[in-house]
Amino acid sequence: MIDSVEALRKVTLAAMRTTGMTTVARPLLSGIGVILMLHRVTAAPAKPLDLNGHLAVHPRFLDAVLGEMKRRGYRFVSMDEATHLTRQPEKGPPFAAITLDDGYRDNLLEALPVFEKHETPFTIYIAPGLIDGAVSLWWDVIEDVVTIRDRVHLATESGSLELEAGTPREKAQAFRKVVAHLSQGIAEEDQHRAVQALGQLPDADLLARAQADLMTWDEIRSIAQHPLGTIGAHTVHHYALKRLDRNKALAEMVEAVALIEREIGERPRHMAYPYGFAAAVGEREAELAKEAGFLSAVTTRHGLIQRRHADHLHALPRLSLNGRYQSLDNVQTMLSGVTVPLANKGRRFVTM
Repeated sequence: MIDSVEALRKVTLAAMRTTGMTTVARPLLSGIGVILMLHRVTAAPAKPLDLNGHLAVHPRFLDAVLGEMKRRGYRFVSMDEATHLTRQPEKGPPFAAITLDDGYRDNLLEALPVFEKHETPFTIYIAPGLIDGAVSLWWDVIEDVVTIRDRVHLATESGSLELEAGTPREKAQAFRKVVAHLSQGIAEEDQHRAVQALGQLPDADLLARAQADLMTWDEIRSIAQHPLGTIGAHTVHHYALKRLDRNKALAEMVEAVALIEREIGERPRHMAYPYGFAAAVGEREAELAKEAGFLSAVTTRHGLIQRRHADHLHALPRLSLNGRYQSLDNVQTMLSGVTVPLANKGRRFVTM
């Protein structure tokens, strides 16, 4: 099912190019800038099942994207500058800001050299709970669980559920069922305990393996001190904020600021909502981000920055550099703006 959807999307992107739709759309829909969204940047081979493959791009692809965008006139700016240019647009070429979520170690080891080569600023959004191990990269842990196990035992309110995971198809199905349970079937605060039960196997501590993929605070401090780097906040525990009550959601933002400031000596000014899709974040969260004092907050909604975003700085869309679509042609198609209405039920201007 996933493969067929991806195949259809790629065919659609190709059709938009060959029919000239991107040329027509660009002056109408491309806007004043773009915020690029990444997670992992690594040359490491994909895991056997590649269930989270959309989160990782190769450094060579990132290098090619930055080079091509520069050739096409984009000016790469920090999130401070992107916020300013959204408030007060200037005549000239569109801007581009680079953002990375979660704080993977490859951001430092493999992405940073690419950014240095192109002299491009970047922002990494950090969730202190992930760095400290209070919560885990549970999507990575669950992929490892279904890879190792032929059966997965999932504790639910209605009892233990046994999921077959013997074949690649069954493993992918089990992965999706566990993800749905963790993100919808239990409270956000109970998620880590459930992941611990699944991920601490007799022959492997999968939580420790996932933790090793994240930067340490010393490494995060080195990014904060880098002339191109900015550290932003990704809340404390990477919870889906819409599933929390108002006070807890606000505390996730405010406490993340305090914890990051304590570690790096500087107050983060920008935030990324964890799971920035409609079921996880909405207008309430945008108001809370403003109340928490952030200059900007970004979602995972697919969109480009328009002049009207000056009034919606805490609901900024991004363009994902997706590991399953590592093609310059696909990136150029998306930068034209032609895919924005398709991804947003006809809307050209995307906020919440």
